[in-house]
Amino acid sequence: MSIAISSTPSAASIGLSGMRAAQLRLDASAHNVANAQTPGFQRQQVAQTVAQSANGGVTAQVGREAASLAQGSDGFNRLVEDMIEQRMSLYSFAANLRTVQTQDAMLGALLDVQA
Repeated sequence: MSIAISSTPSAASIGLSGMRAAQLRLDASAHNVANAQTPGFQRQQVAQTVAQSANGGVTAQVGREAASLAQGSDGFNRLVEDMIEQRMSLYSFAANLRTVQTQDAMLGALLDVQA
């Protein structure tokens, strides 16, 4: 008996990349809230793009917000935005975790059938 392994993206690799991206977004948002009143503070933002690898998923990178966007705002003007971003990151992480759990359950069922 043999099981063919394809080069197509797995649900687990896609889910894990989504979980990493959600964690980065949560970290950046928490950083923005924690440092809101620090003099000279520049907000962090996360850029998320489709991964160009064979595994699929997303890539995410943390960067600094453009100075033109930050001008004229005190530290707490965007607190609501940060709180919403934190909640969205939580939901995104949970959804991607569920994808990984579902693939794990499906793989276990497949192995049970093959055995």
